[in-house]
Amino acid sequence: MAKIIMKAPLVELDGDEMTRVLWEVIKEKLLLPFVELKTEYYDLGLKNRDNTNDEVTVKSAHAIKKYGVGVKCATITSNSARQKEYDLKQLLPSPNATIRAILDGTVFRKPISVNRVKPSVNTWKAPIVIGRHAYGDVYKAAEMEIDGPGTVELVFTGADGSKRSVKVAEFSGKGIVQGMHNLDESIKSFARACFLYAIDEKIPVWFATKDTISKTYDGRFKIIFNEIYETEFKQKCKDAGVEYFYTLIDDAVARVVKSEGGFLWACKNYDGDVMSDMIASAAGSLAMMTSVLVSPSGVFEYEAAHGTVQQHYYRWQKGEKTSTNPAALIFAWSGALAKRGEIDNTPDLISFAKKLENAVLSSIDEGIMTGDLARLSDPQPEKILNSWEFIDAVAQKLG
Repeated sequence: MAKIIMKAPLVELDGDEMTRVLWEVIKEKLLLPFVELKTEYYDLGLKNRDNTNDEVTVKSAHAIKKYGVGVKCATITSNSARQKEYDLKQLLPSPNATIRAILDGTVFRKPISVNRVKPSVNTWKAPIVIGRHAYGDVYKAAEMEIDGPGTVELVFTGADGSKRSVKVAEFSGKGIVQGMHNLDESIKSFARACFLYAIDEKIPVWFATKDTISKTYDGRFKIIFNEIYETEFKQKCKDAGVEYFYTLIDDAVARVVKSEGGFLWACKNYDGDVMSDMIASAAGSLAMMTSVLVSPSGVFEYEAAHGTVQQHYYRWQKGEKTSTNPAALIFAWSGALAKRGEIDNTPDLISFAKKLENAVLSSIDEGIMTGDLARLSDPQPEKILNSWEFIDAVAQKLG
């Protein structure tokens, strides 16, 4: 059978640990036999980011801007333990945060639903989509250790030399301090992306912050989100039958676990990070969550929502074939290929991407699954497969 031809490349961002291992297996078994794969490759493995002083991450983001579609493997965000383990010369920021800042996008995360795995929240009848603001807050924060008594101030120096300041804290001894920021334009892009997504999917929008406590910072999010709704999307939402609802983040959490699902939950950056893991886990597994970064300029980056599966990687290094679920990694590739096909008007590529996703879903529903899903499956599978066996089973369905 002739391979499907791609008109333009994807930007491929390789990653770390167990996901990097499976990334290559997915390409070998599920993509290369069927697609004449074109990619512009960037190695975002932790050691290479360190060697290039993170220039490779910046270059990869600009490449996604150029070509319109990227697909990313999971990557390590370094900390002191990782610095020692990998003999790094420096601690680098989250590569995801760097890419998101350059692309100015919103991350949408949605559970991958299968019939044999029911959500642990029994009221959920439809998937909950997380819309995660993808810029600023703690991911772009400046931090400092305080060595002793003194005063910490937040100071703004205007372009005209004027200054404004506010006292953060009076320290009587050692401590820590952190400064965060965000941008009006980024918040506006976030709001627009959420309303556009909701209108396209015909689902309600929930937005939540903690403006009762963070009256200026979170309050700004609330004001801008509401302004974008009132001035740009109120009538469009009404025409599409889409409801917009604002509440406090703690109230939203309480409502979510009692809801029937089927809505877009718009979250600030950190809230979206945490809540997407909660939704994914409650829906079955962290490996059963799609993630796509959408920029207002029409650029898309697909990835798995989970991490690098560190402990499985250590076991693999000892020669074990682990039962790591590759579904979200496969869906990152299928999402990127489908979007590439949509942009380039290549229907064969779109059809293949859909066929790949159906092969994964039908395999799981037939009881062909890895260990994370096996313990949740009803009925229980006859056998728990390792990652390689699962990928082989999916490949057989592709023909």
